[in-house]
Amino acid sequence: MYRRILVPVDGSPTSERALQEALQLARQHSSQLELVHVLGDIRLMDANSYINYAEMKETITSTGKKILAQAQMAVQQAGVAADVQLLEAGGARIASTILEEARRWPADLIVIGTHGRTGFSRVLFGSVAEGVVRTAHIPVLLIRGA
Repeated sequence: MYRRILVPVDGSPTSERALQEALQLARQHSSQLELVHVLGDIRLMDANSYINYAEMKETITSTGKKILAQAQMAVQQAGVAADVQLLEAGGARIASTILEEARRWPADLIVIGTHGRTGFSRVLFGSVAEGVVRTAHIPVLLIRGA
């Protein structure tokens, strides 16, 4: 049923649970996975600060590559085929970047972890998963954290 499954990963335990669920589906349906990690924009309030943005971007990119490498290793150990993409939001919302990639690849399903934040923390941090669900053109499977 689902031949191409997109799995956004962020290195969190919830993301790991979503990856494990996607692996189960992939084994059942002989599906291919695409693992994606989206680099968000670096935005700080103080434009006059002495922050080395090039160094910060390099660190964020390096971290994203490590997250993808760990996820790719889990997929390889499970014997499932997977593509890997490190994406930049480029001013767009992370959810929009994920959905754009789902169209480009093209995915049949998105499996994404949700942290289940409520109240003020949800307002403060937002929800990438919620943004994906609200505007997705394909089915989305949400995996809640423990």
